[in-house]
Amino acid sequence: MSSTLLETTRASHEEVERLERLIVKEFQNDLTSSKDRLLQSHRVRNMIDTIVSTSHKLVDIYEDKDHARKDEIAALGGQTASGTNVFSAFYDRLKEIRDYHRRHPAARVVDVEEQYEALLKEEPVIEFTGEEAHGKYLDLHELYNQYINAKFGMPRSGKKESEDSHIEYSTYLNLFSQPQKIDRKLKLTRQYREYTQNLLEYLVYFFQRTEPLQDLDKIFSKVVTEFEEQWKDGKVPGWGGGQETGPVPAQDTSIDLDYYTTVEELMQVGLEKLKEALASLGLKTGGTLQQRAERLFLTKHFPLEKLEKKHFAKGSRVPVQNGAAALKENINSKEVALMEAKIIKLCTLLSETIERTKENVEKKQALTYEEMESERQEEEMQAESESDDDDQQIYNPLKLPMGWDGKPIPYWLYKLHGLGQEFKCEICGNYSYWGRRAYERHFKEFRHQHGMRCLNIPNTKNFNEITSIEEAKELWKRIQERQGINKWRPDLEEEYEDKEGNIYNKKTFTDLQRQGLI
Repeated sequence: MSSTLLETTRASHEEVERLERLIVKEFQNDLTSSKDRLLQSHRVRNMIDTIVSTSHKLVDIYEDKDHARKDEIAALGGQTASGTNVFSAFYDRLKEIRDYHRRHPAARVVDVEEQYEALLKEEPVIEFTGEEAHGKYLDLHELYNQYINAKFGMPRSGKKESEDSHIEYSTYLNLFSQPQKIDRKLKLTRQYREYTQNLLEYLVYFFQRTEPLQDLDKIFSKVVTEFEEQWKDGKVPGWGGGQETGPVPAQDTSIDLDYYTTVEELMQVGLEKLKEALASLGLKTGGTLQQRAERLFLTKHFPLEKLEKKHFAKGSRVPVQNGAAALKENINSKEVALMEAKIIKLCTLLSETIERTKENVEKKQALTYEEMESERQEEEMQAESESDDDDQQIYNPLKLPMGWDGKPIPYWLYKLHGLGQEFKCEICGNYSYWGRRAYERHFKEFRHQHGMRCLNIPNTKNFNEITSIEEAKELWKRIQERQGINKWRPDLEEEYEDKEGNIYNKKTFTDLQRQGLI
């Protein structure tokens, strides 16, 4: 029945409107714990995504590129190739509806409200590591290891590098949000580019999990606009002018010269890789292993335009080659600088989380094992108390009666006992009883008995199912009249016997006794 395009359009509009109402209803819930607020944000985000996708479908329908909507409206109006016949179109549609219900006689109406209300009870699955503690802290340990094992992560000192010279994790939390302090020469390495990409991906993923209602695309578009202006003016922090060149490591090769400090170390790469690296730079590829390594090692400290012509291969155009390398270097620099700008923006948005992470790391470093265990137990108790508070705020939109456990009874049990039926009793002061069972039981309870005593009517089985005061009085009057016919009259029916054995009723015996005859 909903296969037509117009019906699909109507159903889509209804779905969008229902989801909008659910979002409003969701935000009306006042939640206390941070975990519940996070789940609420993700539920709302899922509903917003559904609204967006449904709206895109509606836009495609209204654009009507294949003219299907226009043809369907024309068919409903009875417009055919032979002319307009409204009645034939109406009866054809009526026949189609009847055929549908004939084929599906047991079709039932689905309660859409229940289906959509279930969205408010849904608990989205959000993946957090143990260190992140449901979005309270950052988990940068993998990025920290990547940072300290790279050359740009080494301390800037003249001392010999060793494992003891590596920075601590707490120090890294202060440095990762300040990429502008790293030397530009070190930023142009492949290793730094990979580190920056990984850091940006993690921060984006963490931000999407903790702030699902934020529009990250809009934030990044603003960052890109500001970055383009600063790059054009040469005011990007840590990069200076966008067209700056200098003694930077060769980027056109598959060999990162920053890893090598002597020619002997570079010789371990092998002949073939040295030949490929030299050829990509336009340098001579011949000679022994040592000659090739020395020739390539020169590019680490001198730009190509400052090398002598004897190092270049015949037929290679040095100025063009250097210009292309400089252009590629500038493009790579701009991409890395843009990633740094996005990282700085995300760190600004997550500044509170970063501060909490620093405090948590410093606190863990100062605690003993026993103190950490006691703190963990306190956090568990606090989580249990929060869950108890949540239990007090029971979600009960159908106003179902409470069960023995303090929670609403199941809906099927509510329907089975007919608790949706209301019975009022005028004798009980127009008190309402819900369900047949409670109604039948109340005739023996104090409230109804007290009402019957106030009416001077005995609360017997004869008055069961009587809730109106007038009906109770009328029934009591009839009972009294019926009892008046069969009532025992002692004056006429009570028997007395004299000394001679004669039997009299009470009235006759009393009269004879007064006359002295007995």
